[in-house]
Amino acid sequence: MVRAILDAARTVLENDGYSAASTNKIARAARISPGSLYQYFPDKDAIVAAVVQEYTDQLVARVTGHLLSKIGTCGERELIRESLQVTLDALEEQPELVRAISENTPRLGVSQKIAAVEERIGELVLAHLRLRSQPVPRSSVRVWMSVRVVEHLTMRYVLDRPPIERDVFLDEVTDLIVRYAYT
Repeated sequence: MVRAILDAARTVLENDGYSAASTNKIARAARISPGSLYQYFPDKDAIVAAVVQEYTDQLVARVTGHLLSKIGTCGERELIRESLQVTLDALEEQPELVRAISENTPRLGVSQKIAAVEERIGELVLAHLRLRSQPVPRSSVRVWMSVRVVEHLTMRYVLDRPPIERDVFLDEVTDLIVRYAYT
């Protein structure tokens, strides 16, 4: 039942956005009664928070899985570009869900979850930096800033759909991070 509710909520968020979503719409999409929905979730925000949790867990698993497979096995440019590509691929699979999440994250109180994601990715990038023969000055500061720049730019790329070819975007952000974080 929970799976049906979360899948329905994801669909409603993607189609209607957060503001137009309601427990009644979610229950209807899940083909259950609103009363049944309330047995599992007290309100719309609790459902959306569960959708956000699930989505961010999947995103983190993809990105960190990629990073873990690459740390120490390739150069910085390859690591950065491929990690950007994995992130962008994941975000582009459900852009309307990304929009609904990004527009309502503060209201839903999931900023701590996002901060934990950023922290985990930062730890993995720092581990990669520590394997270099040449130390990077202020590496923890540079990684903290780089992770947040990448997060912001990839989200904005997916949401804004700027007239920038995907490969150009990936190359430019890669250059930006490599020049800043690794020199």
